[in-house]
Amino acid sequence: MSAIPANHDVHIIGGGLAGSEAAWQLAQRGFKVRLSEMRGSGTMTPAHQTDGLAEMVCSNSFRSDDDEKNAVGLLHHEMRSLDSIIMRAGEVARVPAGSAMAVDRDVFSAEVEKALSEHPNVTIARERVDALPANGLTIVATGPLTAAALAGSIVQATGSE
Repeated sequence: MSAIPANHDVHIIGGGLAGSEAAWQLAQRGFKVRLSEMRGSGTMTPAHQTDGLAEMVCSNSFRSDDDEKNAVGLLHHEMRSLDSIIMRAGEVARVPAGSAMAVDRDVFSAEVEKALSEHPNVTIARERVDALPANGLTIVATGPLTAAALAGSIVQATGSE
């Protein structure tokens, strides 16, 4: 296990959609956040093509944006009401797609990265984290492409995969 720097309240490991949103929500509420992302440190994954935060790798669609007839659209509505950086960036990067919310992936990622890098409560660290921090509050948001060493640390800490 590693140590979280003392100048941060919360350490978030993973700068994808979930990690970026968690960093934003906490920072907006006054927490000092360290967001660690391995891409940009010389480590890439087979699925990613850029070093950008919140890179969408599978689809450029957030699916339906109809908040009256669709559960996904209702979730979008709820996220917007909470000042979601993901939804805000999605609106900036939106491209025509009928009732679906589709985005230009590059514009979307750049918008999320810009907002987080300019936030005074967020520090973005381009580093691979190989072990869970020994102390402090940590959110692991690495998704299915978790580095092997960190996955091993999670198994060791939790006793299961």
